[in-house]
Amino acid sequence: MFVDTLVNGALAYNEETFDRIRKIYEAFPRIHVPHFLGDDYDDDGQKLSEAISAAKVRSESCSSFLRAAIRWSAEIGTSRNGSPELHVMLAEYIYSESPETDMTKVSSHFVRGNDPKKFASMLANFMGKCYPGEDDTAIARGVIMYLSQGNLRDANLLMDELKEQLKSTNLDFPKTDLIQFIKYLLPTLERDAYPLLGHYGRSIRQVQIVTLYLRR
Repeated sequence: MFVDTLVNGALAYNEETFDRIRKIYEAFPRIHVPHFLGDDYDDDGQKLSEAISAAKVRSESCSSFLRAAIRWSAEIGTSRNGSPELHVMLAEYIYSESPETDMTKVSSHFVRGNDPKKFASMLANFMGKCYPGEDDTAIARGVIMYLSQGNLRDANLLMDELKEQLKSTNLDFPKTDLIQFIKYLLPTLERDAYPLLGHYGRSIRQVQIVTLYLRR
């Protein structure tokens, strides 16, 4: 209803309205889904199911509120994609509170935001608990999404910050063909040395998002 008031009243996006949106966002309950079941599987299984159901409801309610706020901010002209601060807020919420985290959605909001360092922190956290083979895809997705918006600066910042954060947490930066491709891609775009891309065609095909987002 608050967003409807903003729309109907044609109110401007400023520090005051953002602060009110942030306070509403912070008031949404956080329901943490348990990571481990206890000895009594049936009892804990029921509790887990209830926690997941409650988390889904809360997650969708808060996400819907933030998406509406982003649409409003875009309509009043803060930027074509809406408020960068609200995009970061939604990305953090989806990652931390959704029982079924969609990393593509998380990344799409982060790259429309204005905080690549926070994006790098989220990726470092994800890499500490994801399945093998998901880490390099998550990194490549973020870089390609930045590049699809013509944002080479933040694509480089994401890579640099992620390297630093992984060092501090004793995690290794992935050394796959896909990551090697990304490492060549960034300086290639700076130098217009496009022939280098041909050598890594297989890595491009490995992540279908490359062609998808470069065409947008």
